[in-house]
Amino acid sequence: MSQQYYATAPASTSAKAQRSDWWRDAVIYQVYPRSFADSNGDGMGDLEGIRTRLPYLRDLGVDAVWLSPFYASPQADAGYDVADYRAVDPMFGNLLDADELIRDARGLGLRIIVDLVPNHSSDQHEWFKRAVAEGPGSPLRDRYHFRPGKGANGELPPNDWESIFGGPAWTRVADGEWYLHLFAPEQPDFNWDHPAVGDEFRSILRFWLDMGVDGFRIDVAHGLVKAEGLPDLGSHDQVKLLGNDVMPFFDQDGVHEIYRQWRLILDEYSGNKKGPEGPSAEGRGWETGGRIFVAEAWTPTIERTANYVRSDELHQAFNFQYLSTAWDAEALRGVIDRTLEAMRPVGAPATWVLSNHDVTRHATRFANPPGLGTQIRTAGDRDLGLRRARAATLLMLALPGSAYIYQGEELGLPDVVDLADEVRQDPAYFRGAGQDGFRDGCRVPIPWTREGSSYGFGTGGSWLPQPSDWADLSVQAQTGDPDSTLELYRSALAVRRAQPDLGAGDAVEWLRAPEGVLAFRRGEFVCVANTGGEAVTTPAYGRLLLASGEVAEADGEAKVPADTTVWWATA
Repeated sequence: MSQQYYATAPASTSAKAQRSDWWRDAVIYQVYPRSFADSNGDGMGDLEGIRTRLPYLRDLGVDAVWLSPFYASPQADAGYDVADYRAVDPMFGNLLDADELIRDARGLGLRIIVDLVPNHSSDQHEWFKRAVAEGPGSPLRDRYHFRPGKGANGELPPNDWESIFGGPAWTRVADGEWYLHLFAPEQPDFNWDHPAVGDEFRSILRFWLDMGVDGFRIDVAHGLVKAEGLPDLGSHDQVKLLGNDVMPFFDQDGVHEIYRQWRLILDEYSGNKKGPEGPSAEGRGWETGGRIFVAEAWTPTIERTANYVRSDELHQAFNFQYLSTAWDAEALRGVIDRTLEAMRPVGAPATWVLSNHDVTRHATRFANPPGLGTQIRTAGDRDLGLRRARAATLLMLALPGSAYIYQGEELGLPDVVDLADEVRQDPAYFRGAGQDGFRDGCRVPIPWTREGSSYGFGTGGSWLPQPSDWADLSVQAQTGDPDSTLELYRSALAVRRAQPDLGAGDAVEWLRAPEGVLAFRRGEFVCVANTGGEAVTTPAYGRLLLASGEVAEADGEAKVPADTTVWWATA
């Protein structure tokens, strides 16, 4: 495999970090804390491990780091079951570690975004434990969805809703009442109609903003509000998630008033009057408009996703429609156009993402035939998958808006599809229904060095076993290798910083191209992505900036191999 580099830019703090609207074209790197770096050798990643690797992320060239949950939690769903939103789970460290991580990141020109889980808590949250202990009639039960059951003796669930993890969305407690959980039984849903819930989360926001975080990724942002009366699915047309309409427990219009209230709080902090550095931060570019909300909002259409990013609500929303699109020129052009058209009226930037902690890594998805979904159990053609993944990355980074990178994708990591049953950790795997439960494959700790019991992840082993061939995929092995995926990412992010037309704006100018090829102009920049199975000849649009594979130029034309993306500067 070969690639070409014709432009570089320093990977240090850029002018973007000093802009108040840095988030509009930011590249944001997702860290899954338990799988990034282990500082104490217990096999589990932690905050101190992340802190020591921040220079790597700075040099990679990203603008911000999004941390998946590290709160106090029984870990029934890998931290998405929060027992205390103001505490760090001991497996990850403590609040001092969080404070030092935030400060060090800021010193390196990186921003920190933390996960917020407002749809549900852990069943070990103090509110829920007291609600169960106090029995029917407890005021704390109103902060969740407790209901009497149906049937002669209340032996049937209150309605026919099903958990995303499989089985009924209701669990019965010893006194006979039932509580709602759209996910695992250990994750009871909050009742957002109760004012105490809203008060609590506004306080939580302020707690972490005062710690100095730069934003929040909102888990299940579409799920907080349920339809009035909790009606049966059988009484609705809307019976499938991501179907043609809205389900009574997802994407209800009432969520938007919650986010309008939250936005007021974030705007209060836009002057950085509070936070770890206080007024001394003035003049450094961090003081205005720097804090953001990012929605995980699974909606039926991109147009409904746009509702979450209106000017008085959230700043960004993940583009799951793009993530779910096959490596196909026509399909990609369609979702790109729909995304840009949907975001333009609300003035929000588009976002682009290829992988995260809940789906099969795109190097493996693209190695398999399309149509298998986002959780895939076969390795497929790994060389083909990596070629397409590299090309897809350059395409994504050339689009207007903000891009998300999931840890390890810059190494070209595939999913680990052959984990033995006895080592799996995904709670959905053990439920026997609902989700496939194969998310462990994208959560295996990443390799840093060629050698060591966990390839530099830590001094001990790792909580999920790493494949034996990952030594050659490690950061150490790829650093300095001009053909490596890591150096492709470093170069791509450097070029993106150096080229003002990359990332900015809200439109692309499509150019004529052969079948199976996407070609578009953005100012003085042209991107060509060949998704087809054969090499094609296109114009050589200017100075070759970067290519994911070997490109031959002659007489004003370029031969672009299959599954290759090319960047040109036209001036």
